[in-house]
Amino acid sequence: MATRFELHGIAFSGPTYKVGLLLTLAGEPFDYVHVNMMQGEHKQPPHLSKQRYGQVPLLIDRNNGRHLCQSAAIMEYLADMTGKFGGANLDERLQAREWMYWDFDRLASNVYRARTIKLGIRAAGPEVLEFSQAGGNAALKVLDEHLAGRNWIVGEGVTIADIDVYGVVAFADDGGFDLGAYPGIQAWVKRVEALPGFKGRKDLLPMESRAAA
Repeated sequence: MATRFELHGIAFSGPTYKVGLLLTLAGEPFDYVHVNMMQGEHKQPPHLSKQRYGQVPLLIDRNNGRHLCQSAAIMEYLADMTGKFGGANLDERLQAREWMYWDFDRLASNVYRARTIKLGIRAAGPEVLEFSQAGGNAALKVLDEHLAGRNWIVGEGVTIADIDVYGVVAFADDGGFDLGAYPGIQAWVKRVEALPGFKGRKDLLPMESRAAA
């Protein structure tokens, strides 16, 4: 039987990792298509015809021909299609969405920006790095306080909120963030990484295309 899902992205991309991790944790094999963003492949017609924003990730559902953009939307879709990680009820689903939107606004924007500056991918002055790290640490403090006395971000089980936010926290070290200052986050990270099927970003996304195992 043909593999249902095809994920297009690049190993460097946090949003691509989020989607790949969700697929892996859900037990859904996927074909992976490496997009050479360094050579501008994401801005060429073949990619733009499938991903209107000229970004990654792109998920193709071969069962119905859907081409899906934006990691949060893709993750909600996969939760619907697989019946996993969507929350135990409507309230949990709504809370998970709130955390995902919060992540995009407060955590991911700062962590990913600091990361690209620290790695030399984005040119910016020290004041921009300082601003990003301050914003990222403020968001990490909010998350750490929320996780005090909790195993997961929403409810009593893993949801797309955990997978989404983990896909940012996993890159925090590259941005110069010290997670040692956040014991709640550290304990939560260990729980995520102990989930059956978990794979780290370097193991999950190669720098070349790869068929599902």
